[in-house]
Amino acid sequence: MTSRQRWRLLACAAPAAAFFLMFWLLPVLSLLALPAQKGWSTYLAVLTDSRYLQSMVNTVLLSLGVTLVTLVLGGAVGVYLARREFMGKRVLLSLLTLPLSFPGVIIGFFVILLGGRQGLVADISDALAGERITFAYGLLGLFLAYLYFSLPRAIATYAAAAESMNLQLEEAARSLGASRMRVVRDVWLPELAPTILACGAILFATSMGAFGTAFTLASKFEVIPITIYNEFTNYANFALAASLSIALGIVTWLVLFVARHVGGSPVVR
Repeated sequence: MTSRQRWRLLACAAPAAAFFLMFWLLPVLSLLALPAQKGWSTYLAVLTDSRYLQSMVNTVLLSLGVTLVTLVLGGAVGVYLARREFMGKRVLLSLLTLPLSFPGVIIGFFVILLGGRQGLVADISDALAGERITFAYGLLGLFLAYLYFSLPRAIATYAAAAESMNLQLEEAARSLGASRMRVVRDVWLPELAPTILACGAILFATSMGAFGTAFTLASKFEVIPITIYNEFTNYANFALAASLSIALGIVTWLVLFVARHVGGSPVVR
């Protein structure tokens, strides 16, 4: 490589390096350093303060529940759509994946229209029993909103994976007398295992960091993104907000790390 080519390469790499430095490296370093301003114990606030610990536990359990239910429902629908041909299949798949275009705030608004104080369920329960039943602002509302947000991703992922499955293995298993459940256990699950692991990790990470939906609905059930928002917006406690952000990042990164190494392929959020 000549000196002119080296200078050209450096000139091309300089903008990317500057962008990386200004918008990733420096903010991350600042985030890591902020909690130290109030003492090293601030880094462990999520473990030592019951409120922050409860918020983290709420977030992890909610994300796990949403991930498991989404994997089951999304897998059933995605595999069915990939293995069946019928009129209107493309239209149905488009409708099922339509929520991918909705931001979290709109999905939260949908749940409010269904289960909020002025929602459909409240109107029906008021007409039938004289009591307005709501569920939008607690655990159930958040769970349904997260599920609504996650299902299209799982369906699209499973459908793509199921289309590439080796049908000869399934035919061989059936020819040997294997039942449908045996085929699912011994053929489908091993072939779909990398997809299940990668999709599950992405769904979990997305649920852990979801903010728009939680901001709309989490008035009775606090999750860690809302806790972080309250700390730096309402209380100007940037050190603690940084500590909670680090804890959230570590939990999410660990899940992605395990999925990447167990699955044997990279997982990209």
